[in-house]
Amino acid sequence: MPDPDYEPHNSPLPDAALDQLFRDARSHNGWQDKPVTDEQLHALYDLWKLGPTSANCSPARVVFLRSPEAKKKLEPALSEGNRAKTMSAPVVAIIGMDTEFYEKLPKLFLHADARSWFLGNQPMIDDAMFRNGSLQGAYLILAARALGIDTGPMSGIDKAKIDEAFFAGTAIRTNFVCNLGYGDPEKIFGRSPRLPFDEACRLE
Repeated sequence: MPDPDYEPHNSPLPDAALDQLFRDARSHNGWQDKPVTDEQLHALYDLWKLGPTSANCSPARVVFLRSPEAKKKLEPALSEGNRAKTMSAPVVAIIGMDTEFYEKLPKLFLHADARSWFLGNQPMIDDAMFRNGSLQGAYLILAARALGIDTGPMSGIDKAKIDEAFFAGTAIRTNFVCNLGYGDPEKIFGRSPRLPFDEACRLE
């Protein structure tokens, strides 16, 4: 049945919006002394939760670290090059993945018994969890940029240590970490090259 509340948006965003999301957006290495509020984090979630995932499985689970004590728990799991910038970030988001995400499918996907698709099929569980959890992490980055919040995603982490410190006794496992705040323009690197279309894509 068609969704009566659906309204299509098929016009391109203005250049200023595309600049903010992509062209001028950067991964930040230093932060201004300016907080990100709880209200902003709720607004952030209300945006990124709407990004598409397979059968709406939504496996991402996020812990937002705001206090110095919480960040200190994370510090031993960070590579040396990631520690200073992470400890100074207003918020650090640990993007985790629920290894039992399929248990929530009866309330998330109402069109079929999607839970049964995954039961007993560990390769399918692992594939869907990692792919869709990573997609949701990317949605978080874009939603933050859309709200005027800078990001600094990182993979230089010891995931086992993070799991032990923050997810012990749960079915959640770490995917990656992303700093959130207002970037210090004095600590930004020059933009690295990107592949041209013909090296990354083909038309058939």
